[in-house]
Parts: sequence; C-alpha cells; structure tokens
Amino acid sequence: MPSAALILDPSFTVAPVNRRTFGTFVEHMGRCVYTGIYEPGHATADEDGFRKDVLELTRELGVSLVRYPGGNFVSGYRWEDGVGPRDERPRRLELAWHSIETNQFGLDEFVRWCAKAGVEPMMALNLGTRGVQEALDLQEYANHPGGTALSDLRAEHGAASPYGIKLWCLGNELDGPWQIGHKTASEYGRVAAETARAMRMVEPDLELVACGSSGSGMPTFGTWEREVLRECYDLVDHISCHAYYGDDNDDPASFLASAVDMDRFIDAVVASADHVGAELKSKRRIDISFDEWNVWYKDRSRLTDGAPDAWEVAPRRIEDEYNLTDAVVVGNLLISLLRHSDRVAVACLAQLANVIAPIMTEPDGPAWRQPTFHPFAITSRLAAGQVLRVETSSPTVETEKFGEVAAVDAVATYDEGKLAVFLVNRSLDQTIEVSVDVSRTGVTTVEEALTLADDDRLAVNSAAQPDRVVPREAQGVRLEDGKLTISLPPISWTALSLA
Repeated sequence: MPSAALILDPSFTVAPVNRRTFGTFVEHMGRCVYTGIYEPGHATADEDGFRKDVLELTRELGVSLVRYPGGNFVSGYRWEDGVGPRDERPRRLELAWHSIETNQFGLDEFVRWCAKAGVEPMMALNLGTRGVQEALDLQEYANHPGGTALSDLRAEHGAASPYGIKLWCLGNELDGPWQIGHKTASEYGRVAAETARAMRMVEPDLELVACGSSGSGMPTFGTWEREVLRECYDLVDHISCHAYYGDDNDDPASFLASAVDMDRFIDAVVASADHVGAELKSKRRIDISFDEWNVWYKDRSRLTDGAPDAWEVAPRRIEDEYNLTDAVVVGNLLISLLRHSDRVAVACLAQLANVIAPIMTEPDGPAWRQPTFHPFAITSRLAAGQVLRVETSSPTVETEKFGEVAAVDAVATYDEGKLAVFLVNRSLDQTIEVSVDVSRTGVTTVEEALTLADDDRLAVNSAAQPDRVVPREAQGVRLEDGKLTISLPPISWTALSLA
C-alpha cells in the first residue's frame, strides 16, 4: 500500500482560523431565495416566511457570514424595491438571470433572516447601473441610527435599530462583458474609490471589498487587479476572487486536483496586490475576499434557458446534483482556503440553497443535504485556533491540467491542546496509508475520525435518499507514541479531531 507522511508542529503557524472563511452566498437567482430560504405557506415557514428547515440546516452547516444580494443580480438591482410594505413593492424584469423579481424578499427580510440564522450580513452594492449616491442612500438606510429621511424610513418599516452592516462589496464582477454596467479597470477603479471614500466619510471603520477578476482565466486577469488597486488601494481592505471548478472534460484526475489551481490563484492575486502596495509605498495590506467559490459544471446550460419572452418568477437555474467526487473537491478547496488564512480574510461558498448549493429544497416539500454539505459543516465545526504549516511527503498523481500533484493534501489547526487534521486522497484507485507525526502537539486521544468516501464516486443524495452519501467512521485509525496512522480510501475526504 502506498504511504504518505505529515509533520505537524504547533510552533509553526500560518494564522488564526478566520471564522469568515465559512461564509456562503444568497443571490436572487433561480430558487435560492424564493422556495429556498423564503417560502411563506411552507409547512415549516415562520412568521416572516422563512423556511425553518433551511434555517436549521444553515446552522448545522456552520455558516458564519452570507453575501447578498448578488452576484450578477446586484448590478441592476434597486435596493429600494425590496423594503417597506410587501404589497407596495414593484415587480421588475431581472436582466442578469432573465426572470421576474417580485421583491417580496429584500434587505429588511435578509437582515432578519441573518439574525435568525446567526450569521453576519455581507452587503453588495450596485456599481453597474448605479453609483456613489445610491450606495450612500443604502448605507444611510441600513446603518444610520436615526434622525434622517432614510434611517427614519427604516424605523417606519419596523427596524428602529440600525443594521450595523460592516462588510460591503463595491460591485460584482465588473470586468465581465456579461455584467450589467461592465467597465474597464480604470473606470471601475475610479468609481470604487469614489464610493469607498464617500462611505468612509460616514463610517470610517467599514470593511470594503474591491472587485477583482471574475476568474483567473479572464484575459485581463492580473492587469485588472493592478489597475483597480492603483485607483483605490488605500481606500479598500480586500480584493475579491471568484472561481468555479468542474470535471468538464471527463478528467477526474485533474478535477480532484482543483485546489492546485486555487492555491496558484490566491498566490497570484496576493502578489499583484503587494506589488501595487510597494509601488504606492503604502503601509496597508490588501487581503482577499474569495467571495464566490464552488464546484459548478453540470448545469451551466440552464443559466437563461427558455424562450426570450419567457420571464418567470424563480425559475430553476443551475440546480446541480452533487456527487461524492464533487464533495471531495469541495473539501480540498476548503483545505486550500485554510492554508491561506494569512491572506484570505473572507470566503463565500456560492450559493446556499438550490443554486449550486449544499442545501436543496422542493417547493412545499423537504430540504436535504447534498454531499458537499458535509465537508463544509465538519470543517467549520472542527477548525479552531491556529492554522498549522503542514510538511507533507506523498505519492503523486499524474494529471492532464497540472502535471504531477501530491495524492494526499492536508491542513491542520491547533487550539489549546486540541488538534484537527483535514486530508484528501486524490488518487482514483489507490488506498494510501498516512502517518502523521503529532508528537509535538501533545495529543493522546482520537475523539472523532470521519471519512467521506463511496464505492461509487458518482453517488448522490436526493429527496428520496437524503443520506446516500454521508460521512462514516474512518478506518485504520491508530494513535500510538505520538504517531497517528490512518488509511485513506481512493477519492476521499477525511477529518480527525484529537485531544
């Protein structure tokens, strides 16, 4: 049996575990909002129309933060449409996803939903069709205590206390030609700087995210980051990254190594940001908001399908059915995000419900966990304290996209005598025995050992079989004399908690 070895030492740390790593994303797209998190009349709906079964799953998922309301949707959104009495809210053509927006769920509902879910709101601003004044109006409505037209309007709508939203996205993917209000880097950088400057006149301590490239494959990637940050470097805190991964060409070996690309993407954006900081001789450091990431490849054709005149409310859009292999990749992407905790300040799995999501629902029906739910939930629950630097010796796997890559990838966290280790086996057909030197950590007991694996790498969960793919007790786990040994099945994700 092939073998791999890891060495851990609590003295060698990356950064503290950032709870904002476990963010997700709610966009007015498909059924994420309507019949996803919000469905008045559902058997579980509360007094606000929120599905309590979805709220419970959101808490179980371990979500810390939710980005809202888009995504491409935000670049044509009028936030005023989604506040106040519901029977007075307008129905609009929604251009990004070719649908009808009823505005029955808006800012007021989102903030109430966040409070019930126990998550921090992250608000995105429309800098596609709107600009500085509209951003300031939204800020006043959301955050000013009272005594002004818009803060008093919020109180009239039932929220006397300000929402206190601290984290704001300055637009979304404005480098993309598909984006409503698409801009060049210099155009966007200028409006981002103007908006940031004005918002800080009201609240200097806001955290602001500038739009990075919509993906590392964009022809302007790198140049975009440099030109945008030259305009707004000293006015923002983070720059965004977006990435989606999939087995588009029936190449599971490359797909399983997707985290290699995420590692390189993060490193490249960090280098670009630091270069601009050096050019400007700034004392600030720009971190990364990886505020869209996931596996997505199965249902891309259903973005805006249907006849050109078929405008529907909450049509089904990219409701990917995830399998075991997808879940292992999601677990590995979380490993990548954690090991970059020194620079990744925010991360959002896109999206939360129905749309390429860990939680699926049916209208008037059940909610269930996709296989991708499990590595996210377990990592969020176990990762704590400091992220450790992990020295790995592993067999390799040959891939078409990335060449030779390590078959075993891992990260660990350490918190006052408690150790968590997260591992993947990217091999398609080989079980690998992993030896972990934990002698420097002082742990003596394996408290929990869970593996996500299946004889059928394409196994899925469904409403009829919601627990077809679930974590099970890991096999071959031994801890003796400061040495942890575990057998990793092919195409698997594993988490261990030790004390």
